[in-house]
Amino acid sequence: MTGLTTLQGKAAPLDQANIDTDQIIPKQFLTGVTRSGYGIHLFHDWRYLDLHEQEPNPDFSLNKPKHAGAKVLITRENFGCGSSREHAPWALADFGFTCIIATSFADIFYGNCVNNQLLPIALPSEQMDKLFAAIEADPDVIFNVDLPNQSVQVGSISFSFEIAEHHKENMVKGLDAIGQTLEFDSEISSFEDKRRVWL
Repeated sequence: MTGLTTLQGKAAPLDQANIDTDQIIPKQFLTGVTRSGYGIHLFHDWRYLDLHEQEPNPDFSLNKPKHAGAKVLITRENFGCGSSREHAPWALADFGFTCIIATSFADIFYGNCVNNQLLPIALPSEQMDKLFAAIEADPDVIFNVDLPNQSVQVGSISFSFEIAEHHKENMVKGLDAIGQTLEFDSEISSFEDKRRVWL
């Protein structure tokens, strides 16, 4: 995976709390084991007026032309609650998002995001209100996210965010769970060599 240090891009607002993983990617689309191909089904029940995904809902924020191409999704508390399906961050990333900024996240979803290079940032409600207001005032406003320095800058406002050091390191290096293990490849090989002699 490619590591993440900084990103710049527009943001799309989804001003709703308790969005669960079944809304992010409904269960009928969990048919594969690869990480691609799920973006078209993201928020299926909200994005489309029909079951066959041929009629977009013009009132849904992600369908509005002014939010097209957004790299950042901003939303409210408890984002990603519900089931532990890893397809949820797969769908968000496949749609084009690199970062999710919310008031809070479900724990398992947060871990799945980090493991899939989708940066989850938690900010207090009053700071989230300012981000929503910035997009309302100018849908083309650019979000500047700096992971090493743990900051989000939008226009004249800037907020710092917390992230565990090992999560930050893994995202900067582009490591998933397997990649983290492979960092110890020489130590593992050395142990296995000694074990063979002992056996």
